[in-house]
Amino acid sequence: MPPKPKITKENILETSLNLIRSGGIPALNARAIAKELNCSTQPIFRIYKTMEEVKADVIAMAGEYYSRYFDEHIKRRDVPPYKSTGLAYIQFAKDEKELFKLLFMRDRTNERIEEGEHSYDIAINMIMSAIGLDYDAARKLHLEMWIFVHGIATMLATSYLDMGDEFISEVMSDAYQGIVRLYQEGRKEK
Repeated sequence: MPPKPKITKENILETSLNLIRSGGIPALNARAIAKELNCSTQPIFRIYKTMEEVKADVIAMAGEYYSRYFDEHIKRRDVPPYKSTGLAYIQFAKDEKELFKLLFMRDRTNERIEEGEHSYDIAINMIMSAIGLDYDAARKLHLEMWIFVHGIATMLATSYLDMGDEFISEVMSDAYQGIVRLYQEGRKEK
């Protein structure tokens, strides 16, 4: 009788990621992983103590995947560099709806979101370079744009609205130009 295939941490994580891709976060449980790996739950819990540990590693793996995806998608030359960051975020929401929800639409209480995140740092540096703003102003401008872009991405990830690429690009430019004008002319008190 041949030996049973050894279940590895990588097998568990890849399977978990694929379960989330196809069924969302609720699809991730030990029985579903075991079924996909054609084993009992025992090998899973030999490697992980809890499903929360599995979920944490899957989130980290999805984050690494997003960073690679982001880096590849910001290489576009048909749009300004900063705009490519927002378009990459939106495209990820379209291409990987469930991973987008896992990374950007889960409860993030007690997490420091912006500092140190790969795409965040790249975007801030692009703004500082393109417009000549200092770090604090570039950070605030980016947060204002991120709120706008995240709204579009969320509507696409949840199939709330289906917007074409041309429309998305146009409204992103409108929002960006309006916000930049505020920084260039100075905000007026209301």
